[in-house]
Amino acid sequence: MIARILSSVAVLALSSGMAAAEYKLTILHTNDFHSRFEPINKYDSACDAEDQAEGKCFGGTARLVTAIAEARARAGNSILVDGGDQFQGSLFYTYYKGRMAAEFMNKLGYDGMTVGNHEFDDGPEVLRGFMDAVGFPVLMSNADVSAEPALAGVLKKSTVITRGGERIGLIGLTPEDTHELASPGEHVTFSDPVAAVQAEVDRLTADGVNKIIVLSHSGYGVDQKVAAETTGVDVIVGGHTNTYLSNVSDKAAGPYPTEVNGVQIVQAYAYGKFLGELNVMFDGAGNVISATGEPLIMDAAVSEDAGTLDRIAELAQPLDQIRNKVVAETAAPIEGDRSVCRVQECEMGNLVADAMLDRVKDQGVTIAIANSGGIRASLDAGEVTMGEVLTILPFQNTLSTFEITGEVLVEALENGVSQVEDIKGRFPQVAGMKFTWDASVAPNAGRVREVMVADGGGFVPIDPQKTYLVVTNDYVRNGGDGYAMFEGDDKNAYDFGPDVADVLAEYLAEQGAYAPYTDGRISRSE
Repeated sequence: MIARILSSVAVLALSSGMAAAEYKLTILHTNDFHSRFEPINKYDSACDAEDQAEGKCFGGTARLVTAIAEARARAGNSILVDGGDQFQGSLFYTYYKGRMAAEFMNKLGYDGMTVGNHEFDDGPEVLRGFMDAVGFPVLMSNADVSAEPALAGVLKKSTVITRGGERIGLIGLTPEDTHELASPGEHVTFSDPVAAVQAEVDRLTADGVNKIIVLSHSGYGVDQKVAAETTGVDVIVGGHTNTYLSNVSDKAAGPYPTEVNGVQIVQAYAYGKFLGELNVMFDGAGNVISATGEPLIMDAAVSEDAGTLDRIAELAQPLDQIRNKVVAETAAPIEGDRSVCRVQECEMGNLVADAMLDRVKDQGVTIAIANSGGIRASLDAGEVTMGEVLTILPFQNTLSTFEITGEVLVEALENGVSQVEDIKGRFPQVAGMKFTWDASVAPNAGRVREVMVADGGGFVPIDPQKTYLVVTNDYVRNGGDGYAMFEGDDKNAYDFGPDVADVLAEYLAEQGAYAPYTDGRISRSE
């Protein structure tokens, strides 16, 4: 009897100890902010004064200041992390590069972020300047930067932070194909995400860390693969695919969090429209007991911090003359959302490709190819400002013309439709041609079924042996988004044409009240 009582006491003591060892952490997170310091409209573009007055705007740093402060106040232990791609996307980045992002991320009090592919848009030097300016770790596990002077010894694979007396491991993850998506330079090489994450997990675990969060800019699909094929990861805070996860919306791509192999995966769409809030309970051994939450929408119900508004207005002054200039008019909204343009013909894709071809058709150019990854926003109806145009096409790409055979053009289209399932930016929007592709065929195994090119007033089958004069942007012409077949000095190329944003603005201005359209130039069979 005494032994039984002592045993019961021991069990109770153990249970009490376990309960005391439980640890709750609130993970606040953002991803793919893309320099949207000012509010956005429902098309993810700049919000005008009228929509702002009517409460139709979302996001903006001033709302995040308020929302993050409120979330911290209701949490016990909390961290704020980012899934990458703070850079690029508005005139603020064009003018300030990473300096403005650094200022406001410091103000918001981030605890860490991963490198997104767009952090490399202006090379390792600009990324290094940003890293020097922020007061938190910037991480990337699946790359070797030892040969890059700007990053060697500075850009870490992982780190450990302490919150509420508990050590938390953070690991960074970047797209393995960043060399195709941005400009990391020849001295940075990228590697398999699964092996890279597992190596850092093992190192952190050996150091006694039992709560591990991956900050991933590799996309929802890759995040699920990493979760399934690694051990020791507790949470993955994602980015790159602008995925909206939710438990209350029928527009969500999956639940928040999405659980795979015991790993909790979250992502909060993009552009500061949502603040992710995940509440995780760990047991004494660092195992996740529960994980609940929901992305919080940054709508008009969230008040804007006055001091932040004032600072953004101050930083906007040098830009206002450029971005407020009205350059054109549209008769209807123009669809440019990535979920559409990266998988099929879309209105914005047709507009951009048509504008590119129109600009150089008097040079004998007959075909235009635009990568959908270069299209970053939709457009509402009415007046179009230069600021809106620069939000749609923010990358300062120039027109490139070159000669290529019909055979290689078909190869390029194969590349363009090779990653549709992952909603990649290489999907081609075209003008002067039309094609059909078959989704049931494996990538790069003959998905492109029929290609027709403009000839006089109609279309004729592409001639594999004929040389065509093509226009694209300088990024694609030099191998970006997997278009390696366009690279080289043997194509009579000229890469220094006008900025594609200027071309689009001037083309729109010539159209009067532009009416968006699709005409079946890209069709899909199963």
